[in-house]
Amino acid sequence: MKTIRTIKASRLAAAGALAGSAVLALSAPAFAHVTVQPESTPAKGGYVVVDFKVPNERDDASTTKVEVNFPTDHPLASVMPEKIDGWKIDVTKSKLAKPIEMHGEKISEAVTKVTWTADGKGIEAGYFQKFPVSVGALPEDADRLVFKALQTYSDKEIVRWIEVQAKGRAEPENPAPVLELAAAKDGGAHGTAAGTADDAEPAAQTAAASGSKGGSDTTARVLGVVGIVVGAAGVAYGVLAGRRRTTA
Repeated sequence: MKTIRTIKASRLAAAGALAGSAVLALSAPAFAHVTVQPESTPAKGGYVVVDFKVPNERDDASTTKVEVNFPTDHPLASVMPEKIDGWKIDVTKSKLAKPIEMHGEKISEAVTKVTWTADGKGIEAGYFQKFPVSVGALPEDADRLVFKALQTYSDKEIVRWIEVQAKGRAEPENPAPVLELAAAKDGGAHGTAAGTADDAEPAAQTAAASGSKGGSDTTARVLGVVGIVVGAAGVAYGVLAGRRRTTA
């Protein structure tokens, strides 16, 4: 009986290990993808800071260079990467086949690629790095932006995250980072990262309302504490009075 139980336990352990490895095999590729993540709502016509998240999927090499190609079908007039310690940044601009208009001015060239090159070891095994970039104005005639990326490792291997997922199809092996755009904000599509003067009054009203609500909550809490103290004092008085009557 003991031998049979041992065999069953071994089979269960093996099945559990196999199932666990299957889950890891399915989840690992999704984690390893290079993605683009907005820090706020990417509204059409507005500006937003996006993070290109690059995980290192190799155990025996580090990521030393990241290249992100910006869309040419919907060029962005403003592209400003954030400075990152340990990385050299190169911004590539190209002539546009069709100039775009921004704030009443025609722009004939735009950023088509940003390259980050590590000064040291780069992204080591088991780590990831975010590369923040401020972009805008986001197109008003598109629902998403595709950023094709290249990830170079210290052993010179290049992984090309350039495959665009077709609607209704399974995710490709090396999908390109995609930024989904939200509908334009009320009051006009041309917003800014810092906001506009028109937003000041609603913001002030919201802050005032929050402050008023906070004051009301504080008052209610104080009254509640006072009530508890008074109630406790009443109970204590009742107990003492009962003892005195008993003693008498």
